[in-house]
Amino acid sequence: MSHAKSAGFSPARLETLDRVMTQRYVESGMLPGYQTMIWRGGKLAHHSVSGRMDIERDAKWREDAIVRIYSMSKPITAAALMILVEEGALGLDDDVHAHIPSWKNLGVYASGMPTLLANQPPQFLTTRPDRRMKVIDLLTHTAGLTYGFLMRTAVDAAYRKAKINDFQTPGGLEQFIDDLSRIPLEFTPGEAWNYSVSIDVAGYLCEKLSGMPFGEFLRTRLFEPLGMKDTAFYCPPEDIKRFASCYQPGEGGRGLKLQDDARKSTYAAPPKLEAGGGGLVSTAEDYMRFCRMFLGKGALDGAHVLSPKTVQLFSLNHLPGGKQLTDMAVQGTQFSETGYDGLGFSLGCGVNVDVAKTRLPGTLGEFFWGGAASTAFWVDPKEDLAVVFMTQVIGTEARLTLRRDLRTLVYSAMTESYTL
Repeated sequence: MSHAKSAGFSPARLETLDRVMTQRYVESGMLPGYQTMIWRGGKLAHHSVSGRMDIERDAKWREDAIVRIYSMSKPITAAALMILVEEGALGLDDDVHAHIPSWKNLGVYASGMPTLLANQPPQFLTTRPDRRMKVIDLLTHTAGLTYGFLMRTAVDAAYRKAKINDFQTPGGLEQFIDDLSRIPLEFTPGEAWNYSVSIDVAGYLCEKLSGMPFGEFLRTRLFEPLGMKDTAFYCPPEDIKRFASCYQPGEGGRGLKLQDDARKSTYAAPPKLEAGGGGLVSTAEDYMRFCRMFLGKGALDGAHVLSPKTVQLFSLNHLPGGKQLTDMAVQGTQFSETGYDGLGFSLGCGVNVDVAKTRLPGTLGEFFWGGAASTAFWVDPKEDLAVVFMTQVIGTEARLTLRRDLRTLVYSAMTESYTL
């Protein structure tokens, strides 16, 4: 049951939210279906589903649908690492090589290209970085790492050749870290912002410092305490009927075609590499429980997983010198889960630092992120608000427009603001 009016929303305007999202995105063929959940003031203000979770099987979108959250895994991994920071296992200002000794002498790319021969290591010339990589650099994508799919540099070409971050890497996170030790950095840590595998490295630190597999650490220290019963690195066989298929734009950008059949998906079996940067599946309800933990200042239903002061760090910009993404994003960056204007970067997610520059309604200190399959969330502590949006379309150019519309329609439905 939703409580729109008592949570400070107009029921009629929330109906407009659903109508616009359905007509503009589902009926037009850009999305197969979606789910929206809004929580405010300790209440479920709105919850809606529309369309289908499996077009081929004509299955309607379920309220308990399990979806690939891709990069919405990143804030979860950041929160997990902060549990260990609170316990004194590491500090955000630690040198990364203090915990990964093989990375002590990582150089910065100067010249060279990956070799064409399969068994020959890359031939790179490197320079010494101006400073060491810090743990905070991993959480803010300023570590000098990259993603192979960015198709931008010789370094990301080396990532592709080495199959960096492949979920089926035989040696799991250990091999992932070992493979990265042989590839140079894109830039000196702290010099630029580049979307990267750095949060997966944070997942490795959780695994190493906790002494248990990363997935087990997440389950015991975060998911079970918070009641996130459907969040994991794969969808178990008994729940496969709830697992949504994933789609991509059809030929010429018209309609949708199947990208990953839920019944045949790699996510239907445990991966060899538990990727904290993009490997989790979840539900809208589970992810909302994660968001509600932040609104509860680190606690939910009696479970205390983080302290209020740690939670406050998620509302702050941790980019060097307080810079914004527009100041630090590397030239030629072709992918992100957000635009850059008015935004900084927090712990594993973006943060609003200049509302006017975003050209969208919002609040200073709200933090957010999205996933490659067009999922999205944000937490607005000052308005006591959390929003979770789930769908399953990868590679659509409408991803950022969709999130713009969602944000505009949610805030436009408010009848009461706690910050004005």
